[in-house]
Amino acid sequence: MNPLTNPTAQAVDEVLIYIFGFSLILLLGITAVTIYFVIRYRRSKNPEPTSDVAHSFWLEAVWTLLPTIIVLTMFWYGWVNYVGLREVPEGALEVKATARMWSWQFEYPDGRRDNKLTVPVGTPVKVTLVSVDVLHSFFAPAFRIKRDMVPGMETYVWFTATEAGTYDIFCTEYCGLGHSDMITTIEALNEEEYAEWSKPAAPSGEPRGLIVINEQGCTGCHSLDGSEGIAPSLFQLAGQTRRIVVNGQTKEITVDEDYLKRAIRDPESEMVEGYDPMMPPYDSATVSDADLQAVIDYLLDKETEPAGPDAKQLLEENGCLGCHSNDGSIIVGPSFKGIGQRQVTVERDGKKVTLQVDAAYLRRALLDPNGEIVEGFAPMMPAADYLPEADIDTLVEHLLQQTGD
Repeated sequence: MNPLTNPTAQAVDEVLIYIFGFSLILLLGITAVTIYFVIRYRRSKNPEPTSDVAHSFWLEAVWTLLPTIIVLTMFWYGWVNYVGLREVPEGALEVKATARMWSWQFEYPDGRRDNKLTVPVGTPVKVTLVSVDVLHSFFAPAFRIKRDMVPGMETYVWFTATEAGTYDIFCTEYCGLGHSDMITTIEALNEEEYAEWSKPAAPSGEPRGLIVINEQGCTGCHSLDGSEGIAPSLFQLAGQTRRIVVNGQTKEITVDEDYLKRAIRDPESEMVEGYDPMMPPYDSATVSDADLQAVIDYLLDKETEPAGPDAKQLLEENGCLGCHSNDGSIIVGPSFKGIGQRQVTVERDGKKVTLQVDAAYLRRALLDPNGEIVEGFAPMMPAADYLPEADIDTLVEHLLQQTGD
């Protein structure tokens, strides 16, 4: 990429050139004057002072005012361009970047998650930055943007890709053993390619209602298999009875089409007893009437569990492969190769214990990874307790099937 074709790079480069240019002129000027005085007034030709001048008002005024003006213009030029780096253009695509040891995860407005940042050429992109564990730093050198990511603090950067291509993203804050592997890319696509990429990815034959549920991130709170979560399960809703709270009064209703429409469009008007009012309303601009009907039809006709999430995709999306290999090599965590047929020695409550890897152990390793530390490895893995229960089950089942072949 030409360093001056995108606005953030142009802003930074112009300030750098301005400051470097003045610094170079001053360096050359001062060096030239110094060399001239050393030669012209060297001791061999001028052993005694030849001038009685004690000071010069104009010379002193110039060498005081001129540097002051130069420094002030440097500050002003730098400040103006810094403000430009913080003012996000209208209509920017908003993406959330989550950093953890040692991977990146990008979440798009439609709920899609990926470990690469895919953007359309010519569209401003605002990247909201969040760290879930330690200090990280988001750095995209092609766009001259860099911002620290502090746990508990949300910040942002923005950029516009003016040419299609692949551009590096680095973490530039030392964050542990896997810091050097915390690399991903910005994939800038032209209009046609981005439109194709942004289409909802749905397995062939999957009901439209389930596609909409996944697109809107409903399974982050509602399970599809009947397991408990922070919101009521969506499993086999047809004919179920629910106790709901309406205007402070509790009553019992039967789940039907009308109730589901109200629950999606205005969820806080009828709260299921025992759950907090945290679900946002889904108006027609977010979920069209056709998609709403597809969701309702799917939920009321649901008789069996849908296919679970893809385990390999979960491992990639959640950054597991940044620390654990699939080929037996050691990165910073144990390899997944053959883990289902392995015994491990762990440190538990200060004592070493040898265990056979089974479903119970893998579940503990995912949800409380620092409770049992595998011998020879550091306690640095973040807990995967943010994942739905179905995703945990999928990962456990997948890992148990890994052989040494």
